Amino acid sequence: MNPDFHAVALVINTDGMGDDKNADNNADNAAGDHSLRHRLLTTYLKTLIELETPPQSILLYAAGVKIATHASACRAELTQLREAGSQIIACRTCLDFYGLMDQVPEAEIGNMLRIIEAQSLAAKVITL
Repeated sequence: MNPDFHAVALVINTDGMGDDKNADNNADNAAGDHSLRHRLLTTYLKTLIELETPPQSILLYAAGVKIATHASACRAELTQLREAGSQIIACRTCLDFYGLMDQVPEAEIGNMLRIIEAQSLAAKVITL
């Protein structure tokens, strides 16, 4: 298998991978689901790095902007992907809404126009 993500835009609109809407109301299960979602996303991004197939762009909006913060479990992987050529764009409106503007590298802050442009340039858009 030799996947090629060079013309792909990845959309991340949650702060992990998977759907948290189905989590039990039990606080222990909800915390476990949250931890699992972060682990899955980190593993996915690490796998892209290992396969040496960085996506054209990684587009973050809604709660997805939370993974771009300096304290995020995925921060190191995002930095490696950016250094490998992926364009990272985190929605400014979303960062402002969550009060995270000062917790994300300035070069990764963009607006909806940049997100739409990245999607239009991609041969394929994948939402995680």
